[in-house]
Amino acid sequence: MLALFSAGIAPAFTLMAFFYLKDRFTEPLSLMVKTFLFGALLVFPIMFIQYGFSTENLSESSFVESFFLSGLLEEFFKWFVFMYIIFHHTDFDAHYDGIVYAVSISLGFATVENVLYLFTNGIEYAFSRALFPVSSHALFGVLMGFHFGKAKMGHAHKNRHIILALWVPFLLHGTYNYILHAITSDWLILLTPFMIGLWFLALHRMKTANQHVRQKKKMQA
Repeated sequence: MLALFSAGIAPAFTLMAFFYLKDRFTEPLSLMVKTFLFGALLVFPIMFIQYGFSTENLSESSFVESFFLSGLLEEFFKWFVFMYIIFHHTDFDAHYDGIVYAVSISLGFATVENVLYLFTNGIEYAFSRALFPVSSHALFGVLMGFHFGKAKMGHAHKNRHIILALWVPFLLHGTYNYILHAITSDWLILLTPFMIGLWFLALHRMKTANQHVRQKKKMQA
C-alpha cells in the first residue's frame, strides 16, 4: 500500500518542484499547499458528476466524454478555483506566478486521480501514468496560468485572456482524451508527438512569462 501511494504522489511532487524552482521569486508555501489541496478536493465532485452522466447513459460518445465530461468539466473547476482563490490575491504579483499556482491546482487534482487509479488497477501502470496523465495535467496548468498571468499583469485584453485560460487547456485536454478514447490501436503513435508538442509549448510559455518578470524588474530599477 505504501509503495502504491508513493508511486501515486511522486510524479506530481517532482513536476511541482520543477515548475516551482523555475520561478525567480518563490511563492509562499502556505498558498501553494492551499491551492494543491483545493485541486485535490476537486476530484470528488467531478467524479460524482461524471458518474451521474455515466449512469444515465449520457456519455456514450467518445467526443462528448473526451471534450465535455473530462476536458471541459475538469478544466472549468480548476479555472474556477484559480479565479476564486488566486486571481485577486496579493501574492499573485508576477506573470509566472499564474503558472505556479495553476500547476499546483492541476497537480493536486492529478495526484488524487493517480493514487485512486493505481489502487484500482495496480502499480504496473505507475510509469505510464506519470509520463502521460499526470504530466499532461501539469502542462494544461502551465497554459492556464500563462493566460491568467497575462490577464493579471497586462493592461489590454484582460477578459480575453481570462477566457483563454479556460479554453486553451480545455481544447488540449479534450484532444488528449479523444486520442485515448477514440483511437484504440495506434493511440501511442499520436499521443507521443502530441505530448512532445505540449511540452515545447509549455516550456516556451514559461520562458515568456519569466522574461516578462525580468522586464518588469528592469523598469522598476
